[in-house]
Amino acid sequence: MNQERGASIIEIIGVLAIAGIMSAAAISMYNVIRNNQARKIASVELEQIAKNTELLIGMRGDYTGLSVDYLVSAGALNNTNAPIGGNDWSVSSINDGTGYSINLTNLSESECQYFVATPAKWATSIKVNGVDTQTGQNCFSTKTNKISFIIEQPK
Repeated sequence: MNQERGASIIEIIGVLAIAGIMSAAAISMYNVIRNNQARKIASVELEQIAKNTELLIGMRGDYTGLSVDYLVSAGALNNTNAPIGGNDWSVSSINDGTGYSINLTNLSESECQYFVATPAKWATSIKVNGVDTQTGQNCFSTKTNKISFIIEQPK
């Protein structure tokens, strides 16, 4: 009697299917971890921008004329690239120079929800698409979200 050795084609297909499912799950998990890490890095960078701005301009108490280009030329920022989202972000004075805002644009819905769910302790308030976050979620499902971190001097 001959004894056959090896696997049948059905067994091989089964093993390949399981390997494919495991690979897809691993890639998906990698993307989630990578996105979360990018958001955490952006949060740290935003906090550093706020600290550098305070060191640079906070002493005079007037944030008039504040911009990304000003912060780069003064050495408070390394370059004009946004920490996350689109590169048409801004840093600008508000309320006649008594405060400033860091505005991120072109954020995805998940990026927007991250910043709403983990509010920055260094910001006085946060606006999502022009609306205060205390009134609700306000994140769009498209990659057109804008978040403004408002920093105001105490009166």
